[in-house]
Amino acid sequence: MYKFLFKILGWKISENVPEEYKRCVLIGAPHTSNWDLFYSIFLFKILKIPYKFTIKKEWFRFPFNLIIKPLGGLPIDTKNKTKGGNVSIMADLFKGNNEFAMGITPEGTRSLRTKWKSGFYHLAKDNNLPICFGFLDYKTKTAGIGGPLYPSDNKEHDMKRIMSFYKTKTPRNPDQFSLDLRYI
Repeated sequence: MYKFLFKILGWKISENVPEEYKRCVLIGAPHTSNWDLFYSIFLFKILKIPYKFTIKKEWFRFPFNLIIKPLGGLPIDTKNKTKGGNVSIMADLFKGNNEFAMGITPEGTRSLRTKWKSGFYHLAKDNNLPICFGFLDYKTKTAGIGGPLYPSDNKEHDMKRIMSFYKTKTPRNPDQFSLDLRYI
């Protein structure tokens, strides 16, 4: 059913999907529209990826919680400044799951952000997980997963590689997307 809907909507899936997508921190960018969530869920369902995705806790109020939770949403307190707070919650989901992807939008919002949040990087590095690069390219109507990147001791180098991957992807709303300017 999901393949059919994807095709009807004019989307295709990139054929270069790394094996690591089955157990990874799956970042999603560019993220400029609520439509990104629905296309991403179609991609997860088509690829049969067991997943959760982070979304700010405010989306878990009635009536949105009736939709977001069954779709795989994990409430994140964006005001939680406790060291490792949200990252440790996400890390616990990997325990006992051999196939699991944690979807995170490193921009942290659909609005323009020139500095990405780095929780995804710490989650992957601290838990020996690869980072895969989820994407929706609205120019070519292609969805897919790139990577993987295994975090090293050189975060700057790793982040530059991530920026290099995403610089060729076209968001739904280009004026609302920026790569992390610290790593360009």
